[in-house]
Amino acid sequence: MAPRILLARHGQTAWSLSGKHTGRTDVPLLEEGRQGAKLLGERLHRPPYDGLPDVEVRTSPLSRARETCELAGFGDRAEHWDALLEWDYGAYEGMTPAEIQAVRPGWLIWRDGVPEGETLAEMTARADEVVAWARSADRDVLVFAHGHILRSIGARWLGLPLDFAARIRLNPTSLSVLGWAYGEPAVESWNDVGHLVP
Repeated sequence: MAPRILLARHGQTAWSLSGKHTGRTDVPLLEEGRQGAKLLGERLHRPPYDGLPDVEVRTSPLSRARETCELAGFGDRAEHWDALLEWDYGAYEGMTPAEIQAVRPGWLIWRDGVPEGETLAEMTARADEVVAWARSADRDVLVFAHGHILRSIGARWLGLPLDFAARIRLNPTSLSVLGWAYGEPAVESWNDVGHLVP
C-alpha cells in the first residue's frame, strides 16, 4: 500500500476568524473550533476511515492543534512534532493581510516571505521533512496542524515549489488527503469541510 497523508487543520480561533497571522502565538480554540474538532473526529471514526486504527498520528505542539487532535479522538495516539508548527511570521505575527499590505503593498507571503521570521527555504525544508516521514513506511499518517504549514506540505507532496501553496486555500477544521494516482503523488481530496455542514 502506498502511504497517504491525511491533513487536519485545527479548529477556529479568534485570530483565524479575524484573519490575523497566527504563527507561534498560542491562541486557544473558540467554542466553534472545539465543536468542529468533535465533528471531524466523528467523521474520522465512521466509514471509510473507521477510526484509522493503523494510522500514525502527529500533531503540532501548539494548543489549538493539540486540542483539535484530542477532541477528534486521537490525542492518546499522537506524538508532538515541531516540524508541524505554523510558519514563524516574525514581524508580521498578529497582523491581518490588509495591515501588512498597508506597510508593504503587493506583499505575498509565498513569494516575499516575512521579515524576522522563517524564510521560504526554511518552510520548504520543514514541509519536505514531513513529506519524507509520511512516505517512509507502508502506513497512512494523520497530522493536526496549521493552515500555512499544511498548504506547504500539499505543495511539496506534489513536488511543486512552495509558492504553489498560494493557490490552495485551507479552512479551519478541514480534512485533506494526499495520496497517489498512477504512481505519482496526487490530491485525493482538499479542504473538505463536509463534516461541518448541518
